[in-house]
Amino acid sequence: MALIQCDFYSEVLGLSTSMNVILPQETQTQIGMEGKASSGKHPTLYLLHGLSDDHSIWLRRTSIERYAAAYGIAIVMPNAHRSFYTDMKEGGQYFTFMTEELPRLAESFFPLSTLREDRFVAGLSMGGYGAFKLGMSLPHRYAAAASLSGATDLKHMYNVRAQGDPVWKAEVYRMFGTLEEMQGGPNDLFHLATELAKLKSADIPKLYQCCGTEDFLYEGNIEFRDHVRKLGLELTYEEERGTHEWGYWDMKIQNVLEWLPIRQQQRV
Repeated sequence: MALIQCDFYSEVLGLSTSMNVILPQETQTQIGMEGKASSGKHPTLYLLHGLSDDHSIWLRRTSIERYAAAYGIAIVMPNAHRSFYTDMKEGGQYFTFMTEELPRLAESFFPLSTLREDRFVAGLSMGGYGAFKLGMSLPHRYAAAASLSGATDLKHMYNVRAQGDPVWKAEVYRMFGTLEEMQGGPNDLFHLATELAKLKSADIPKLYQCCGTEDFLYEGNIEFRDHVRKLGLELTYEEERGTHEWGYWDMKIQNVLEWLPIRQQQRV
């Protein structure tokens, strides 16, 4: 695998930012692993970080490079700061950045496939929310979306955490506005799932969700899982004992890579 730190300027955000990129490399003589790569442009997983982290965290806390090597898939890990991957009410236009500018730039810098069937998104916590938001908002762009311990139910942030923490309450408002503004709109995963269910099954991305049963986001994940299932959407759901920590995510990202519908002709 080739590992690249790419520093670039974002016109959408109006600032310099970064992404880490892992590119497949076919190898036979590396000790402890064998790399695979396609002969053409690579299928790509956009892998999103959580609220307190940045673009470097998946490399620092997991073995994502080693895991990805077996699948011949590129991994793009962008920096989205504390944005919840949304066009903020008072702040940067991070959803526009993530869905329009970032893939356009990444696909111009690196040999990444531009086909919907080769483009996937996953993330943890805030990034799990972001992965579902991107995948469900733009099903024509992503073949699969995976949420690991995702912040799937934003009502909890308003009704529980924000009520006892004025600093967090102000940050949530800068991201989403009021609860009334958030609900039923483009930042509400429950609403996005309802709209997604109206599409033909062939146009709906595959969905994967997992959460540890001791995670503080577990209840919200169960509510979202049940909502999706009531809509009749196909969802791969996994749970076991676990909290909001990297040992769990290092384990589950391996499941995500195995679950992704990576086209067989790409594995050479």
